[in-house]
Amino acid sequence: MAIATGARPVVGVLALQGDVREHAAMVERAGARALPVRRANELSEVDGLVLPGGESTTMSRLLETFELLEPLRERIADGMPAFGSCAGMILLARQALDGRPDQRQLGGLDVVVRRNAFGRQVDSFEADLDFTGIEGGPVHAVFIRAPWVEKAGDGVEVLASVPEMPGSEDAAARIVAVRQGAVLATSFHPELTGDERVHRLFVDLVRQA
Repeated sequence: MAIATGARPVVGVLALQGDVREHAAMVERAGARALPVRRANELSEVDGLVLPGGESTTMSRLLETFELLEPLRERIADGMPAFGSCAGMILLARQALDGRPDQRQLGGLDVVVRRNAFGRQVDSFEADLDFTGIEGGPVHAVFIRAPWVEKAGDGVEVLASVPEMPGSEDAAARIVAVRQGAVLATSFHPELTGDERVHRLFVDLVRQA
């Protein structure tokens, strides 16, 4: 779907669960038009899609219930930009560890993620991240029972990892933001901080796709 010069791209926000309203607000601030997506016909109208946080196994079931799983897989395979935060990262991965056997993956990222990985150490926490591709200083990240990337394929660019922090040594150096082509994912929730730079990075990917 070509975007005319100067036009605002249409970025869908998967509206089955999670911080839909918050992501939509950030998408608008980042220069795109936000559209809630619950049905395949709505998916066909967007230039890119945000998959918000939530509970990944529940979201997987809801994708099937709303007959969105296969259309979404096809759009991503055809090159539609996608951005997943927290549970959205899990869904985009090719494999999720510690998930339910019936959980379905979208396979947009050649990564292996571990669900609720930080829960064993620090559960929910905040950190300032050096984020490749984003200017203006560190990105303040909010992690809520977050996954991390256990393994990334050769075609995956690591954008951010957890820095050394007192009391969270087991979390240090874990991968928490990745990109593969037009697919972006973060373990954390950029929609909760008021900083739209991660969403702006994604909107730029949508414009370039």
